[in-house]
Order: sequence, then C-alpha cells, then structure tokens
Amino acid sequence: MSHTRKNKAQLLNRVRRIGGQVEAVERALLDEVECAKVMQLVASVRGAMNGLMAELIEEHVRNHIVAAPEMALEGEGDGHHHDPNEATDELMSVVRAYLK
Repeated sequence: MSHTRKNKAQLLNRVRRIGGQVEAVERALLDEVECAKVMQLVASVRGAMNGLMAELIEEHVRNHIVAAPEMALEGEGDGHHHDPNEATDELMSVVRAYLK
C-alpha cells in the first residue's frame, strides 16, 4: 500500500494512541474499575479502530480504485496493482473480515 507509506507517521501515531487506550482497558480491569467505565473505555477503543479503518479504506479507494484507471492510462506505476476490480475485491474481502 503506497498510500500508507505517505501517511506512515500519522498512521503510527493513531495506532500508538489506540495502544494507549487498550492499556487503559487493561489497567481498569486490573484495578477492578466499575463495569460501566470499562465498557466506556472499550467503546473508545472500538471507535478509534473504526476511525483508523475508515481512513485506510478511504485512502485505498482513492489510490487503488478511483485513480487506478487514470494511472494505468498514464503509465504510472509503483509496483502495486492498479486494476480497479482487483483492488475492489481485495478491499471488500478485508471489509467483510473486519465486520465479522
């Protein structure tokens, strides 16, 4: 995914924040914090993961599906596939796995 290289620092920062949120859930469980607070923390982690996935999906669509026909016509290439059907199939496979 070439677009992840462009946004690598930003994506890594998001992942590190999510890691901190997961650690907060672990601490809450260890400290026997009330259930409602733990569920709130878990919901925050889930929201952060969904935000990360949404960003990755958006970039994938923009770079490998929408731009693919233009890139193929212009002869541009970064060594990755630019067939919009292949990119769409790949994306849908990941989305289906994520939504299970």
